[in-house]
Amino acid sequence: MSTSEFKGFTEEQEALVVKSWSAMKKNASELGLKFFLKIFEIAPSAQKLFPFLRDSSVPLEQNPKLKPHAMSVFIMTCESAVQLRKAGKVTVRESSLKKLGAVHFKNGVVDEHYEVTKFALLETIKEAVPEMWSPEMKKAWGDAYDQLVAAIKTEMKPPS
Repeated sequence: MSTSEFKGFTEEQEALVVKSWSAMKKNASELGLKFFLKIFEIAPSAQKLFPFLRDSSVPLEQNPKLKPHAMSVFIMTCESAVQLRKAGKVTVRESSLKKLGAVHFKNGVVDEHYEVTKFALLETIKEAVPEMWSPEMKKAWGDAYDQLVAAIKTEMKPPS
């Protein structure tokens, strides 16, 4: 069994993820930016992983490329979580896991980066839907994120 194959994501977890994503979707752009600003707050060096931030002198939140990028990553992560049970595996839109793996490999993403990102994601969701947040919801999002990362890591190798 390959790591990108489906490992039990329960119906209850799916319901929690779907419910919270429905509430967040309309603010995906702001939440995406918040998510990335949290990542850089925890790990300022992570900015070096993004070519469009490397030589930028403007404050992060004013970088014209950060907001659209952050939004697309946030949406992709959430949509992947929502699809997990239905699809029976990690699926990503607008991109392939191969491409994501190659980009993360090329930019030098390491395990710690995924950990920081997970923490920032969970904090962003917790702040976005405080009235829904619970240990069960935290675990559901955490599990979904871990499965996405496992699928990306499987493809993290130099492009063949």
